[in-house]
Amino acid sequence: MRSLAAAAAVLVLVLTGFAWRSVDALVANIERIGDLGLGGGRDGAVDILLVGVDSRTDAHGNPLSDRERAILHAGDESGTNTDTIVLLRVPNDGRSATAISIPRDSYVDIPGLGMGKINSAYGATKAAQYVQLTEQGVSETDAQRQSTQAGRQALIKTVATLTGLTVDHYAEVGLLGFVLLTDAVGGVEVCLRNPVDEWMSGADFPAGRQRLDGSRALSFVRQRHNLPRGDIDRIVRQQVFMAQLVQQILSAKTLSSPGTLHKLSDAVGRTIVVDEGWDVLAFLQQLKDLSGGQVTFETIPVADLNGETSSGESVVEVEPKAVKTYIASLVGEVEPTRTPKPGSDPATVTVNVYNAGGVGGLAAEVAQALSAKGFHPGAVSNYTGERVTSSRVLAADPSSSKAKTVATALGGLPILADPTLSPDSVSVVLASDYSGPGSAAGRLFDFSGTSTSATPVPPAPPIDAGQNGPKCVN
Repeated sequence: MRSLAAAAAVLVLVLTGFAWRSVDALVANIERIGDLGLGGGRDGAVDILLVGVDSRTDAHGNPLSDRERAILHAGDESGTNTDTIVLLRVPNDGRSATAISIPRDSYVDIPGLGMGKINSAYGATKAAQYVQLTEQGVSETDAQRQSTQAGRQALIKTVATLTGLTVDHYAEVGLLGFVLLTDAVGGVEVCLRNPVDEWMSGADFPAGRQRLDGSRALSFVRQRHNLPRGDIDRIVRQQVFMAQLVQQILSAKTLSSPGTLHKLSDAVGRTIVVDEGWDVLAFLQQLKDLSGGQVTFETIPVADLNGETSSGESVVEVEPKAVKTYIASLVGEVEPTRTPKPGSDPATVTVNVYNAGGVGGLAAEVAQALSAKGFHPGAVSNYTGERVTSSRVLAADPSSSKAKTVATALGGLPILADPTLSPDSVSVVLASDYSGPGSAAGRLFDFSGTSTSATPVPPAPPIDAGQNGPKCVN
């Protein structure tokens, strides 16, 4: 599927570049939508969900022309996947902004649908609702409108659940918006460490600094194949593009030209959708003291870049608790301290792991999985006791909370008494039936971020919009 990885960059332009200038006409042209179940900035900041939609229509639902589809290399394929998802947090004083990217393939809980890629929350919900509404006799026009609203609501709920933040406002842009708004400001400078030639995205660039118009910029931010970290590197491109766009606008006074403002007005009117309760002019006034160095770009932590579901679907594994903790640290919030139940803290439990089955290296894999969950490692070896045919947890007291914590972590193994063990340690015996974390089967189902086959992605340094010139990237 062709996708737009940096469409949300144009929303950053709207929220920062237009700012306190003569923007009444620009704002008046924006398409408005209501009843999205949004918050109200009650936590001392405004949290804005910026969404780039892989759509072949404009903001008003009108199909793009043949010429416009050709510019986008979009073809006739249609869809409503949200291939760019950015949560922009702006404190109420308007002096800083943090844009938090969420990888499009993050495997998360979608309300009403269950587990799935986060970029499908909008489109899958819309499709399901459309079928249901038309079967009930609702007209095609009303079914399209109501199902689209349901898709947006599902995405908002999904992001809020994942991040722990209440979404206060919503802004959406389609494929065409990225190109038109990039062209309106005269293109954006980028920098590549190495030359690229990747036909699927149309990315064909030399190494070094260069200024890209809208169509070529779309290829730059769309590429994920032939990049070392795939979608993560594409997010980095998106972020450096947005950072440079903001830096150009805030420092070079790009918007002093009446001709530029006219182009921007036309582009915004065709491509931007925001919630109807948002007083954009008042919000922009809050940003009057914003400078490039105070706009930073972050990405949620990823547990496994190359995850896979039980059906073989490629996904990006994320651990919701880790995501919430990371975002809380970014926004200056501290999670409430919880007193763990005695013995339930994995760090207080020493676990010995023994392999009684025929899978070589299984004990080491499971021990590693337990360590990743926070347990203290004990002995790791082959089991030398009597023959066993089923996996179990052994403890001096089978009712101890420590033994229960280990059993739960390994998928609910039974707990048996072993009076030879000390009260502070727990042993695990793995037979041929074991399919929990650390096993081959467990890696297909473990989306807790602790799969031993995971490809963890260390957090990248934040990118800010105040640097001199574009940051060079893959």
